[in-house]
Formats: sequence, C-alpha cells, structure tokens
Amino acid sequence: MPINLPNFLVGHPPLDHVTDAEPIGDFDTGYYPRPRLTIPVTGAWREGDDPGERQFADIGPVELELGGRLPNVRMAYETWGKLNEDASNAILLCHALTGDSHATSRDGKSGWWKDIVGPGLAIDTDRYFVVCPNVLGGCQGTTGPADLAPDGRPWGPRFPEATIRDMCAAEAKLADLLGVERWALVAGASFGGNRTMEWAASFPERVGAIAVLVSGPASTAEQVAFAHFQLKAVQGDPKWRGGNYYDAPEGDGPAFGLGFAREIAHLTYRCAPELDTRFSRNAQEGEDPLHGGRYAVESYLDYHAYKLAMRFDANSYLVITRSFMTHDIGRGRSGVDKVLENMTIPALVVEVDSDRLFYPKDMRMLAAALPGCKGVATVHSRHGHDGFLIENDQVTAILREFLGELDEGRV
Repeated sequence: MPINLPNFLVGHPPLDHVTDAEPIGDFDTGYYPRPRLTIPVTGAWREGDDPGERQFADIGPVELELGGRLPNVRMAYETWGKLNEDASNAILLCHALTGDSHATSRDGKSGWWKDIVGPGLAIDTDRYFVVCPNVLGGCQGTTGPADLAPDGRPWGPRFPEATIRDMCAAEAKLADLLGVERWALVAGASFGGNRTMEWAASFPERVGAIAVLVSGPASTAEQVAFAHFQLKAVQGDPKWRGGNYYDAPEGDGPAFGLGFAREIAHLTYRCAPELDTRFSRNAQEGEDPLHGGRYAVESYLDYHAYKLAMRFDANSYLVITRSFMTHDIGRGRSGVDKVLENMTIPALVVEVDSDRLFYPKDMRMLAAALPGCKGVATVHSRHGHDGFLIENDQVTAILREFLGELDEGRV
C-alpha cells in the first residue's frame, strides 16, 4: 500500500527514530491520536469518535465580541474532585494553544499536567474541584470550524472570528451550568495564561485569585509577528483550499501548512541551549545533509509537525492563533495599565528563565504591575518556554506555596 504523507514529515507510524542525544517527553497535549497510515484532513475530534474522559455541555448561543453569533455551542471539558457545599473550592485550568481538556486522567497516568493535578498533588483534587474546558473554536470537542454549522456543512472558513474574551464568556456559561459562581483560582500558562488574565479582567467578581505562568496581559509585536508567519504557513498550503478541505480525500488535507506552522511555533517554545545539547550539528541517522538529507534538528521539527497534523484542525489553528494575536485586556478599558492597577486579587506570576516567547523581563513587569502579586516566581530550565510543562518539581513547589498562602489568607 502506498504511503501518502508529505515528504517533509518523519516517516509514518511507527515514526522513524529522531536522532536525539537527550530525548525529552512531549507534554503539550493530553490526548494522542491513534496510529494511522495517512494524515487525516482534520485531526479534530468528531461526533462518533471515542470521547475519552471528556464531558460535554450545551451552553447555548454565544454572542461574539466582533460581531456574529454562534447559535448553539457545545463545550468539552473534564473535571476532577468534587464541588463543596458552598461552591468555594473550584479551580479553572486554561490549556495552552494546541492543548485540550485532558490535564490529567482518572488514573493519573496521562494528561498535559498529570504531575501537577491529582490527589495529593500541587492542585489537589482531594481538596479542589478542578475544571478544564477545551477552548471555544478548538477542535477537541468544543464547537469549532470542523463542526457542523446550522446548514449541516462544516463551519470551515465561515466560523466567525472569536477573541479570547469570547472564549472566557463561553467558559463563564459552563461555570454557570456547573454551579460555580466564583472560581477560587483561575490558572493557565502561555495561551492559557492569556485567558487567565482575560477572566480576571472580564469577570473580576468571579475570580478569587489568578496564577499566570509565562504569559501576559497583551500580545507583543514579536509574538504577533511569529503568529503571522504561522497563519501564512497554513493559508499558503494549496490543500488548505481556502478553508474548505473537509471533504478532501484522506491524506489530502493541509498537513504541510499546519505542520510548517507548528515548526515555526516550536522554535519559540524551546531555546538554543537545549537544541545545541540535543542535536548539535549532527545529521539525522541514515541521512547526509550534504546530499539532500536532514540534520537531526530538522528531523525533530518535522516530527512535531507530523504530530500536530495528526491531532489538530488547520482552521482551528487559525482561529486560536488570531485570538492570541488580538489578545489585549486593555482594549476598550482605558489600556492595560489601568486594568492591571485595578486587578487587586491575589496573583501568582511565573517566569521561565530561558523563555524566548514570554521574556522574563516582561513577566517581572507584569508582577510589579499587579497589586496582589508579591513578585515573580522563577522556573530554572534549559528548555525555554516549555519549561512550564517540563520542570514539574519546580512548578509543583511554586503552586503549593501559593495555594498554601491563599488558604492561610497571607496573600
């Protein structure tokens, strides 16, 4: 059987070995796709697929900030622990850009924060009721471009532009259904931290405290520039077909463009010291860069491209990336500084010292601007931005201390 894969990807399942002197696990998602010989036109979760540990809620219509309306939104989410009688122990987790609702599993063996969330862990599900929804416009169970519009066809490029404010508004509707009037804590990292900040700005009366890991109150010009490259990568793939690719044959979707966008993004998630240590100038095993082969670091990026194309939807990537670009808690509110000075709730701000997407200097400025923050907490890592997913012992210690201070009323 011929294998119909873009030739820039690393083999086919099982993946060819990536030459790597120091392999590091991947933690950017909780759910991994089943092995298959071709890349699907969309890696979105669809009706009839295995729901895993997802729960689903119909939250009704969502009116969008920039105009437009989604008439009936389904939200996928997962919960751990139990809501107490006065509903005072609820924590909202906000996943990263291409994450999902699966922060951990019931058995604690899988999930993008499985070492942080669970019984007796930093976010202790014996004490807290923890909720993690898949973001509006996403592709892992919550209504997004791959889902059917009222006319019975996929939304595709007709899916309206959704901002982070819209995403938080949808999550607020879920909170209502779950009986949560006020979150004890809203926590998130990277894109999830953007939503954390927007929650505190849009619904100050519903947020008791925030934990913002490697994120910010508004996207920077450099972040917008990197995101711009990623949009162009997807839209430049002829197989994107202007966003109307859902009826294309298996293996004939915009995998190249989506994968290329991931390669661009992944460089901002990691850093030079890690890449030098793991790959140096080594050739990929069995290939010669002087004769058309790849260096090991090229193979590594191709591997991440393949994995995202297997589990994500290209149109969702565009919707979510655009929302990241337009993120600004100060829009229409007299600016970021004004919003931050009024954000008096207890706040934890976490930097990763090798981050080149959310620079430590910017995290320190955010911490200084938040009245309820005692100063930035630092994660030391050789792995760049993704240190928040890798350095679990350090993140555990930081979160335990902050939650302990909240319990004792010391912040």
